[in-house]
Amino acid sequence: MKEVLAGLATQLATLIGNETVTAVNSKIAAMKTEKDIGKVKQNYENILNELLSDRAEALRIAQAYRDELEKVEISDEDIEHLHNTVERLIEIIKSFLVKQNNGEDNQEIQEQISSFEQIKELISVDTLKTMQLLGFNYKQAIGDPLTMILRNFILSQVPSSDNTELIGKVITPEMVEILKNKNAYDNFKELIGNPKN
Repeated sequence: MKEVLAGLATQLATLIGNETVTAVNSKIAAMKTEKDIGKVKQNYENILNELLSDRAEALRIAQAYRDELEKVEISDEDIEHLHNTVERLIEIIKSFLVKQNNGEDNQEIQEQISSFEQIKELISVDTLKTMQLLGFNYKQAIGDPLTMILRNFILSQVPSSDNTELIGKVITPEMVEILKNKNAYDNFKELIGNPKN
């Protein structure tokens, strides 16, 4: 990220260093002596195009800065939503683990469940806001590992070699919507044999 921000700062400095106002004033002053209306019109069009180009570049740089900022900043509401979604996802994984072991809740499963619970506890408004103030990149620190855990879990459930196709079948837009909605999630849990808490 530091490299991206340094590159953006360089581009912004270059844009500012163009001395657009001075250059435009010089061109306008030079055109005042021009008698050919066609050349004057062309010069004004060139100036306008340069200004529009500089504006577009400034907007692109601002958008890139905003995108970089959004990578490390998340709202309280988004954190709560993330926490609830991860909590539901962990519940589904726990139920699969117990079901996979014929309903037995052995020590190994308890250890896995405990590690999932620790991950869930890291995703709280207070914890993430404090960490963000210290430069924490939540997407890299939480999103990447959770993606890997979910991917590995799904792949471990697949007996065939065509895992990519199955992931697409399991993680559908409908499944994501179920995870987002508490009532839908509770109904889904009931459907797969886990009663509401």
